[in-house]
Amino acid sequence: MAISDRAEAERRIDWLVAELKRHDILYYLRDRPELSDAAYDRLRRELEEVEARWPDLVRADSPTQRVGAPIGGASFAPVEHRVPMLSLDNAMSEAELRAFDERVRRLLDTTAPVEYVGELKLDGAAVELIYEAGRLEVGSTRGDGRVGEDVTANLRAVLTIPERLAAGQPPALASIRGEVVIPLQAFARLNRLREARGEEPFVNPRNAAAGSLRQREEVDLERLRSLEFRAYAIAEGLPAEAATQADALACLREWGFAVSDAARVCRDVDDALAFHAAALATRDRLPIEVDGTVFKLNRFDQQRDVGTLPRSPRWAIAFKFPPQQEHTVVEAIEVNVGRTGALTPVAKLRPVFVGGVTVSNASLHNQDEVERKDVRVGDTVVVQRAGDVIPQVVRVVPALRPQGAKPWRMPSRCPVCRAEAVRLEGEAVTRCPNLDCPAQLANNVRHFASRGALDIEGLGEKLVEQLVAQGLVKRVSDVFRLDAETLTGLDRMGAKSAANRIAALERARQTTLARFLIALGIRHVGAGVAELLADHYAGDLDALMNAPREEIEAIPGVGPTIAESLVRSFADPRNRREIEELRALGVRWPKGERRVAREGPLLGKTFVLTGTLPGLGRDEAKRRIEDAGGKVTASVSKKTSYVVAGADPGSKLAKAEELGVAVLDQAGLEALLGD
Repeated sequence: MAISDRAEAERRIDWLVAELKRHDILYYLRDRPELSDAAYDRLRRELEEVEARWPDLVRADSPTQRVGAPIGGASFAPVEHRVPMLSLDNAMSEAELRAFDERVRRLLDTTAPVEYVGELKLDGAAVELIYEAGRLEVGSTRGDGRVGEDVTANLRAVLTIPERLAAGQPPALASIRGEVVIPLQAFARLNRLREARGEEPFVNPRNAAAGSLRQREEVDLERLRSLEFRAYAIAEGLPAEAATQADALACLREWGFAVSDAARVCRDVDDALAFHAAALATRDRLPIEVDGTVFKLNRFDQQRDVGTLPRSPRWAIAFKFPPQQEHTVVEAIEVNVGRTGALTPVAKLRPVFVGGVTVSNASLHNQDEVERKDVRVGDTVVVQRAGDVIPQVVRVVPALRPQGAKPWRMPSRCPVCRAEAVRLEGEAVTRCPNLDCPAQLANNVRHFASRGALDIEGLGEKLVEQLVAQGLVKRVSDVFRLDAETLTGLDRMGAKSAANRIAALERARQTTLARFLIALGIRHVGAGVAELLADHYAGDLDALMNAPREEIEAIPGVGPTIAESLVRSFADPRNRREIEELRALGVRWPKGERRVAREGPLLGKTFVLTGTLPGLGRDEAKRRIEDAGGKVTASVSKKTSYVVAGADPGSKLAKAEELGVAVLDQAGLEALLGD
């Protein structure tokens, strides 16, 4: 479902960023992946789509703003890549590959076909090898694309990585890029050995390969010697006579590297599509896991003309294979309660081997999805590898449905805390609204203490997990019952640190109604909406809690969805009791007149801010505009009076110019303010 609300977009972006980071850590640092490429790619593509719709919400730490994997702390020495190791954009269909080809030819200002080199997309771990005067000196992981980890010692054990380049006159410095993989036969052998030793088998070859590189103390040489290296690029040290990617691959072969035997020059996009189809047809017979094909402009001069984006080259793309599919039986449908309160139906499957992984669970996402696919207990279903552990149910096989199988319905109450479940109008997800639901307590406490909410300094993720796990915080309000003696008894918490946390809790008791509303985590109530509500009700929470939906809905900038969410949240007696507990524990805020000015030089004018204003932060600019009677909104429309553009403005400036909206710099704004 498309997101049309800014607050919802911000919350969705926050969730997607956190979820993608979690899966990066599980895969790269903990050697325990939960998702396949297909599922991970869908999350990333969703994030890209939401960010494209709301570009001013793009976070600096978003996975779309970097490439590669997180760096694993101090375990390995950092290695800065002299030439960044960029990731590739993905095509999932013929139409997307053709669109890529059209963009390339448009950038080259040609209607003639262009040549690509087609290569198999190996499912392994990207590395860089640095050779000085022909001798291997450093081997590193891709890391975040700019800084990787020094894994030279482990890479020296890989038999297909030459210690010296087989070149008569090697370059002074050569940077070789490629993929470390584990062939399927070697992977099966390793898992048999691990099971014989009573160890947990590896999830898949790619994870086994990536984890092999990060062995530090107890190095498994058998595992390392099972690795193979396939080279695909020369980032530095390319011979002057090499003018194409095909030349580079030939050079890599001459220097002693294994390269993709299937690689070939494709004369145009139709030839590239034929290459992809042939590779897909042989997928199950290949000795190494391959999850797609890669197409690169063959000529280096054309690559330079097309250029690169911050995280990916414009001249290359990965065309992913579709996930593999199998049949199995739905033995039960259970409901999981997520950390954000979402109730998710999960199909418990008869275990089945799909794409190299045995799976027994599949998320059914929500009630609409269950109804759309008409999934029932006892059904035979087609599942595809949309997750290494939790795959996707593609469709039901109606002919195999057992007699008496009944349609499934979401329970009316949360299975964890028994609170009445809520599904807002226009939303697909059913949620538990209970602020103190045990399934989401840790997440709610972290949000409650976050910088945008009550800003309780020092109450971070690790401390919250300890407090919840030890039963010291059983509801959100319990954080204000903590004392220094209790905190001092926790791991890595001395008397001074405990005193600092108690002081932070005391400071947090004095807040604003807007921050308190944000802290409650009410669906769709972000910073902007919270400010509107706090201002409209002049800090009177009781008036807001007892207001009818029609009254809240009529507030400019609120609307029916937010109003319904507020009314449902305040109607829950558990939430009301918790709010009263927080007040009784000293959480307070000032009441008074509305903050918005009713007169001033900017009365009736609407502003949008974009870019950086030197010496004048966004919050300060917003405050001064509102004090002068103006209004600040997030998006540009024909009703916008002025766009204030600072340094490095975003797409809002282009939108203003397109709509003919007046654009001011900082000096122009200050002139309007009368400064």
